Amino acid sequence: MKRGLILNAINPLIGGVLIRGERGTAKSTAARALAALLPAIEVVADCPYSCDPQRPEAMCDSCAERYARGEKLPVSSRAIRIIDLPVSATEDRVVGTLDIESAIKTGQKRFEPGVLATANRGMLYVDEVNLLDDHVVDVLLDSAAMGVNVVEREGISFSHPAQFILVGTMNPEEGELRPQLLDRFGLCVLISSIADPEARKEILIRRIKYEKDPVAFYQSWHAEEQQLAQRIARARDLLYRVSYTDDDLAAIAQLTADLGVDGHRGDIVILKASVAHAAFEGRDAISHRDILLAAELALPHRLKKHPLQHSEARMEQLREELRGLEAGAVEPEAALIQEMSAAGKKKELSGDELETDQRVPVPQSTPTEQSNDEGTPSSARSGTPIPIGDPLK
Repeated sequence: MKRGLILNAINPLIGGVLIRGERGTAKSTAARALAALLPAIEVVADCPYSCDPQRPEAMCDSCAERYARGEKLPVSSRAIRIIDLPVSATEDRVVGTLDIESAIKTGQKRFEPGVLATANRGMLYVDEVNLLDDHVVDVLLDSAAMGVNVVEREGISFSHPAQFILVGTMNPEEGELRPQLLDRFGLCVLISSIADPEARKEILIRRIKYEKDPVAFYQSWHAEEQQLAQRIARARDLLYRVSYTDDDLAAIAQLTADLGVDGHRGDIVILKASVAHAAFEGRDAISHRDILLAAELALPHRLKKHPLQHSEARMEQLREELRGLEAGAVEPEAALIQEMSAAGKKKELSGDELETDQRVPVPQSTPTEQSNDEGTPSSARSGTPIPIGDPLK
């Protein structure tokens, strides 16, 4: 869960994360805690969409026109907003409304911004997303994937930037999302109650400390929280300088093909998440290790439900590989991903030592370049490095 939230914080265009789990497993607590890790942002002070004054290509039409005229835009700094979307929200409340009468009479588009406008460059949190109207969920996921909200009414169209971190939580006991909507979430994690008595005891202790003195409890974790926040900020700066090779693309395609994943959304999400993970670790190129970690979050909700044996067994096999690496049972630089095709063939991919959701590495003061193979810098990997660019932002 922690990994999925962090990757979306680094690159919101991954398409959000869906946290599925039974009641009382801290889904909402974890989602809301993410906001504290996000850095303050500079915005155009009088813009309802919180446009970035340093990125004219991502501005709304109004700010872009003012910028093109050479007008000095008023700038202010503020914390990232976390917007809660109620289950009862309507489509108009989410996307905004167009004043059709005014457009017909004056020829000018008058737009009343909705939730997506407020959420731009922030975080949109949807509790019990499975209880939302399907069409509203579809609109949310469209905007999260494209970074733009498009409103069309009576032949009149209006669009504005809508790049936000989408976090949805749900309890499967209260009903499932339709597969078509489930597939639209970039990443998905399943949370269950902790069975280990010692871990449950630690949760109790921390809860008691928090209730006794919230300020002291916050201060005891503040330094670690700031380290993680700084690491996320560095990863955001590095994100679009991370490259990948033809071999990396082939590995992703082979993995999704062998698992029988329908469509190509899973492939794209794995690539974006791999790039974000490499940036989080301070590297300028992705490795097969990043691909494996991304696949663990991007594929489970995209596997075919019937027959269960093939896709589920192969996904579990991938998880076993990850657990083996963590336990040191397999040499990190020569890990085998058991990608079983219909013919039972195995494909060998290299990887590095993996990290788990529960163990986030201690941030370094400055990102360090790491190699993808022992003694081999990232620039010497096979295949031609391809910078991550606009087509797959």
